[in-house]
Amino acid sequence: MRADARRNRALIVDAAVDLFTARGPEASMEEIAQAAGLGVGTLYRHFPDRRALLEEIAAGALRTLIEAARDHAARPVSRWDALLACVRRGADLPLALTKSLSDGAEAHPELGPLVRDLDATLEDLAAGAQREGAVRGDITPREVVELLSVAVCRPGARPDDALTTVILDGLAPRAASRGAGT
Repeated sequence: MRADARRNRALIVDAAVDLFTARGPEASMEEIAQAAGLGVGTLYRHFPDRRALLEEIAAGALRTLIEAARDHAARPVSRWDALLACVRRGADLPLALTKSLSDGAEAHPELGPLVRDLDATLEDLAAGAQREGAVRGDITPREVVELLSVAVCRPGARPDDALTTVILDGLAPRAASRGAGT
């Protein structure tokens, strides 16, 4: 792909992420092209339809989070701190879109392997956090990842919002839990 075509594609994706984040999925392809400073024909040369654009955004978000998770896993920090860093990074990405696309029957073939790769990386971090005693041991690492997915794979997710805070608090070892009856 030529340099100008790569630049145009990146402009389209960036504009789409900004518009979908600000306005939700009702942003039109024409508005995206305009926000990118390009003609609608250029947009459609890169992305033949809305789903293709959404899948590109979702795959990019997953690749970004996988890279961040691997980077944090390689650092000499606790696995819990690495998981928290992934939650913070994930809250900045359009993961609600990614989840909705990867759950669909017609999901882009790249999304499934990316989701599995991310889940495996996060499960390793969760297992390490459990070995360190930072995460309760009565749930599986897979269940930890599912809970973290609930926290960050939703519109408006933030690392410090009430739902995320409750989920993270609930992952604490039972002796450290603050809830009633524990």
